[in-house]
Amino acid sequence: MFFVEVILPLALAKTFTYRVSETEFHFIKKGMRLAVPFGKSKIYTAIAVELHQNDPLVYQAKEIHQILDQVPIVTAIQIDHWFWIANYYMCGIGEVYRNAMPSGLLLESETIVSARLTSFVDEAQLSDEEYLVYQAIQQQSSLKVNDIVAILNKKNVFPVIHKMIEKKILFLEEEMMEGYKPKLVRYVRLHPDYNTQNGLANLMETLKNAQKQKDIVLHFFQLNAVEKKPIPVKKLVESAKVTTATVKALVDKGIFEEYYVQQDRVQYSSEISAKVLNLSDSQQIAFDAIQYQFTQKEVCLLHGVTASGKTEIYIKWIESYLASGKQVLYLLPEIALTTQLVGRLRLYFGDKIAVFHSKYNTNERVEVWQQVLHNSEKAQIVIGARSALFLPFQDLGAIIVDEEHEQTFKQADPSPRFHARDAAIVLANFHKAKVLLGSATPCIETFYNAQKAKYGLVSLKERFGKGQMPVVELVDLKENYFKKRMKGHFSDALIEAITMALSLGEQVILFQNRRGFSPIVECMTCGNIPQCPQCDVSLTFHKYKNQLRCHYCGYAMGKPTHCHSCSSIDLTTKGFGTEQIELELLSLFPNAKLGRMDQDTTRGKYGFEKIIDSFKNQEIDILVGTQMLAKGLDFENVSLVGIMNADTMLYHPDFRAFERSFQMMTQVAGRSGRAEKQGKVIIQTYNPMHNTIQQVTRNDFEGMYKEQLYDRQIYKYPPYFRLIKLTLKHRDFDKLKEGAMWLYQVFAQTIDVPVLGPEEPAINRIRNEYMRTIMVKIPQDKSIGGTKNSIKRILSSFEAVAQYRAIKVIVNVDYY
Repeated sequence: MFFVEVILPLALAKTFTYRVSETEFHFIKKGMRLAVPFGKSKIYTAIAVELHQNDPLVYQAKEIHQILDQVPIVTAIQIDHWFWIANYYMCGIGEVYRNAMPSGLLLESETIVSARLTSFVDEAQLSDEEYLVYQAIQQQSSLKVNDIVAILNKKNVFPVIHKMIEKKILFLEEEMMEGYKPKLVRYVRLHPDYNTQNGLANLMETLKNAQKQKDIVLHFFQLNAVEKKPIPVKKLVESAKVTTATVKALVDKGIFEEYYVQQDRVQYSSEISAKVLNLSDSQQIAFDAIQYQFTQKEVCLLHGVTASGKTEIYIKWIESYLASGKQVLYLLPEIALTTQLVGRLRLYFGDKIAVFHSKYNTNERVEVWQQVLHNSEKAQIVIGARSALFLPFQDLGAIIVDEEHEQTFKQADPSPRFHARDAAIVLANFHKAKVLLGSATPCIETFYNAQKAKYGLVSLKERFGKGQMPVVELVDLKENYFKKRMKGHFSDALIEAITMALSLGEQVILFQNRRGFSPIVECMTCGNIPQCPQCDVSLTFHKYKNQLRCHYCGYAMGKPTHCHSCSSIDLTTKGFGTEQIELELLSLFPNAKLGRMDQDTTRGKYGFEKIIDSFKNQEIDILVGTQMLAKGLDFENVSLVGIMNADTMLYHPDFRAFERSFQMMTQVAGRSGRAEKQGKVIIQTYNPMHNTIQQVTRNDFEGMYKEQLYDRQIYKYPPYFRLIKLTLKHRDFDKLKEGAMWLYQVFAQTIDVPVLGPEEPAINRIRNEYMRTIMVKIPQDKSIGGTKNSIKRILSSFEAVAQYRAIKVIVNVDYY
């Protein structure tokens, strides 16, 4: 008996065993996709991870359905990395597999409805809907469920299908649907008969009465002479200004032959700049120091102030790896950054760059996957967000994690809740590759590791060229409101600075980390505030759509004209977001061109590109945005950055609040004065003497680091303790409360580490589910593996208690 061990793309913690024939056993290799039955009738795409001859003891092994690949499409290192992520972040291996693979490679069985050819059907006995389906199936022999939805124009078609199955008219079958389709481009060439001198004369004679067709043939010759390469139909049609029907007529006549060529969906023009990259003296010193650190360490932190030219150092470092034929992974925290970076890197590396992130569609992602798997010339450097970490690298030499402090590197939902920076370091270890972390405001844990000599540390303390650090000016909002020096949310000082920048033809960035117009709409008569019916939050007012929206579950309603509680029409808005800032700017600077960059304006595939390109081309004078602006963007003409209210970040109920506020403000401030002229930053705050704000003013990272480290040690937080946060969710408030208490008491009695909770989070209900959290703190000297195993055992016994089985438990390791 021969068996194969597989991972299924389901939230399951273990692998499953299937039976194979001897021939299949010798053909299948680790990393191939197999179609396997699971459950009563579903077929899934599984990945083979091991071949053996051990019969499973607990269940009867089923046979596999079919082998989907000729060669493995997942590497052995990838599979090992997946198992590490599943083990370390305490989630199912199936969840890691599902998250890692592009959905185009995860074939799913799709329900197909077919007609029973043997049975007699009395049409008079059919209802109208059944008759419509019956007629359609006579024409096509089989239909998908979605086709029946379209035919009947209703969502729930299963009752109709079930009745027809009972009447033995239809039967169901499960069929594997291939998700990926290669992009084929249609080309034309002249039929060989007309390629001779006589042939051409005959051709002109044939077409003497068909002027349009004659024009197309002449255009074809023209293009052929100029480009000397195959001619796509699209190009020929555009050049001759005719329709595709005319080209088809020539194909039908046998004058043209058409053929198809497979093409990559994402293509970059490879305009390599002739200029050689020369580093400045300070950059060269930093580069040499990095090379030295890598002779002793596997990971190195480049701590360089904003606009110090870290990207040039990365480029120089990448060059040394490409020369040896190795692949390089360049991780970014935000899709918005890929646009600018790809432009800069293409000047040096041409079309050796592939981009991989979630704004790409399935087919595009599959193509990049295949390029990386085959170590293609087009994918020597891969730039991407978190998901690029899961690509099938063959020979990975280096990983760059830019802006490594960013919290977006930690995946919050869905599982696996991994941290891309930490997972990248482990992946590099598997490949024997080096990792370069870069940031102007490193994460406290990373800086701590560098100080303890676990990582190498290289500092770059001056800006590139003649650039100076921006001047930071604090504006006391309390005093300004008292002295009536405010226009809306703008202080006199900020208005004056914006006016000055605009008059000099310079650009301005304004930062407000809240989207929408206003977070609260309040009735002035009774104080009622519209709440989301499914979450424990107030609805945010979006003026452009004139609606109230929940930013947690997406619930929306039109803006009320009167209070739903007391019917008063005296409603007012409180607080402000990016929309409100944009509207105030319109009245203050009617001639300025404004732009807004937040989640609402960047939803489309090219949403980021459009805004960034417009701003770079100086089509926008003032750009208002959320934290998307704070990450590594490079605009030379920005001379002023305004932070509308620094306090909103400082007072979050989170142990990282001060660290994050420092990072956010320093990063936003760093967008200013990146050319020769010194930039300016204006921070509006009610608390100008706050330690963190003062540290931003002095650009004192070390001061912030030491102060936070002192607090973290006292209150048992990272880097001195590892955190595992458990979130329990259930619709029944009392059952959740009882279950959370049970779990906390077992933890407190069983594991010998500090356990906090069960706590109600600040927002304790989302999508009609109540929540409770328990925090486990593991000291550095304690085995994290042993504690995790204890937590797993306790969670298994928690699931075994019948009344608590319905409570959902989410485990977040290294909670961020």
